[in-house]
Amino acid sequence: MRGPRIVVIGAGSFFFGRPVIWNMVHSEVLRAGTLALVDTKPEVLDTMMRLAGRAIEATGAPTRLAGSTDRREVLKDADFVVLTFSERNAYYRGLDCEVSLRHGVRMCSGDTIGPGGIFRALREIPRALAMARDVAELAPRAWIVNFVNPTTVLGLALMRYAPSVRSFAICDGLHEPYHRLGVLQRLGVVPEEAKAIPAEVAARLTFHSMGVNHFTWLTRLEHDGRDLLPAWRERVARDAADEVERTGAATDRNATSKARFNAAYALQLFDLFGAYPDRIGHTKEYVPYFQGLGVAPNHPAPIAIFDAGERQRGMDARWRETEDFAHGRRPIGEFLKAGRGDHATDIIESMWGGLGKAFYINTPNRGAVTNMAGDAYLEALCDLDMDGPRPRPMGPMPRGLLGLQQQVLDTHELTAEAAVTFDRRTLLRAMMTDPIVNNLGDGRRILEELLERERDILPAEWHRAGLPH
Repeated sequence: MRGPRIVVIGAGSFFFGRPVIWNMVHSEVLRAGTLALVDTKPEVLDTMMRLAGRAIEATGAPTRLAGSTDRREVLKDADFVVLTFSERNAYYRGLDCEVSLRHGVRMCSGDTIGPGGIFRALREIPRALAMARDVAELAPRAWIVNFVNPTTVLGLALMRYAPSVRSFAICDGLHEPYHRLGVLQRLGVVPEEAKAIPAEVAARLTFHSMGVNHFTWLTRLEHDGRDLLPAWRERVARDAADEVERTGAATDRNATSKARFNAAYALQLFDLFGAYPDRIGHTKEYVPYFQGLGVAPNHPAPIAIFDAGERQRGMDARWRETEDFAHGRRPIGEFLKAGRGDHATDIIESMWGGLGKAFYINTPNRGAVTNMAGDAYLEALCDLDMDGPRPRPMGPMPRGLLGLQQQVLDTHELTAEAAVTFDRRTLLRAMMTDPIVNNLGDGRRILEELLERERDILPAEWHRAGLPH
């Protein structure tokens, strides 16, 4: 069978670049295809091409390799186009978080909600839509797989403003089979050494995790008719007590802003809504409860602020390792042994090979969540093939969460609209609809300052009109 032609735009991606190469040479479905790498930085492209070439040679894979700094040179007749680009990611996220904090908004990640999510979308959407126009011209049957945050906003923008291309969006947070398997292992339903959920367990399992990306909630967890949410709540409670006791220890899992006190925050939300926030490292910044603004203190503390310097140091260290593999300073066998596939190419493998696997996909709801609109852009477990994703039925979103989901979706929809219209009134409305921006004056000041300080990367259209007063 002919392998797919996969074009990766942003080949030097911190999360995606290396795993796609690993998956391409190992998968029996993918390895006979073509991997086309695109990166606008020649030195980054050269490194990734060298790494891919070494992996192909070491495994004897028949994979064809192409590369260019100009995506149009390699897009023709693509079957899949993976968007995984970003420019100075840590720097701009750090800037977004710094400015927002001075105006009373705390973000632990700053790339999907709050001013950070809004401004990252303003930076990324114009690029994504330009890429979609090229795909429509050169590879009209290709699937665009968006792997760029904010996942929902970019997915919405592609759906609303590039309807002629086929697209969906993904996030690595709910990567299958690892997501559900990990929960079942911790509950003792399957052995710790299991690599997949056994078929006999899967047949008797109900696992409903649904919602907007990074704001998904585990609403039903049953096996053999037994409700396992109470047992899961006990595990979360033990984790919460443990993480508070271990703060400051050498093995402290509270060391980074996204990990800090996650179980404690998750337990409070679990008890409040009766559902588990299964992306708590992000979800805690989607709600206003842990912003440190109330009269009563937050427990254990307000959310910590994203550390751009720490993220950049981690990215730099990983890139040095990638260069060592690419240039032969470290054995390629070490890379091949330690690697693992990524979410995008796992999905592509199943689609192209007709493997029938289910994955968490960001796509229109289409009735899966029964009390939300059909075009609500949600992350849910989907069956999919070359005709695209089909969300599995999930039932209703619980009251309370339903209203919060809609508020987040309205923020995302307004952000996508602002990014294509360059309308400052729409942008201000998006900012003030956002669940963690609570003061009109602060919202205006954040917009004014970030529009000016990110002038070098935002489209020039943003500076042709003044902010409404």
